[in-house]
Amino acid sequence: MQPYFFPYIGYFQLLASVDLFVIYDNIKYTKKGWINRNRLLRAGKDVMFSLPLKGDSDHLDIRDRALAADFDPEKLLNQFRGAYRRAPHFDDTLALVEQVVRHPERNLFRFLHHALLKTRDHLGIPTEVRVSSDVDCDHGLKNADRVMAICRAVGATTYVNPIGGVDLYSREFFQNRGVDLKFLESRPHEYEQFGEPFVAWLSIIDVLMFNPLPTVRTRLLPHHELA
Repeated sequence: MQPYFFPYIGYFQLLASVDLFVIYDNIKYTKKGWINRNRLLRAGKDVMFSLPLKGDSDHLDIRDRALAADFDPEKLLNQFRGAYRRAPHFDDTLALVEQVVRHPERNLFRFLHHALLKTRDHLGIPTEVRVSSDVDCDHGLKNADRVMAICRAVGATTYVNPIGGVDLYSREFFQNRGVDLKFLESRPHEYEQFGEPFVAWLSIIDVLMFNPLPTVRTRLLPHHELA
């Protein structure tokens, strides 16, 4: 999987459903994706938050990109404070956000990798996370061939992908190579958001601001289907 900045709960459901999670560092940064941005709730609406990046070539891999020199962690933290200071689990969740946002690393991938590990540990997910470039395989391969090469290198017999990949990957392709392909689909789950109409699929930070951590661990992380 690509690294994302405080992604939605489905990302962590995927992480919790596997024994080994491989996070890509040696793939190209996608400008309009979710790598360095996500959404929070403010005044009942979804609002984007993001990590500003140093101006570099869009052809660089994620591991070769950097945060902007003028990135101000406190400015970003104030966005979360302003949006969620009245949330029932504000203090505990803000402590996690502070650990991530104040991390001194300015390499984009290493910053996101640190954020993923901190959030994984906060959620109590035991899954091992490995960086793709540390896997001994042919990283010049593309798409399903590259995924299969990684599966073989780590000895995987099952590969789990988000449901969005159902049109990208063929079960037959994987089965013919001895790997069972499964797709994870998150089931909708509404929770109280300041008494306003529910806004779905926001950052995991929104989930943690409004739900007790034991509830997230025991009810929301398992709230998905594997097909």
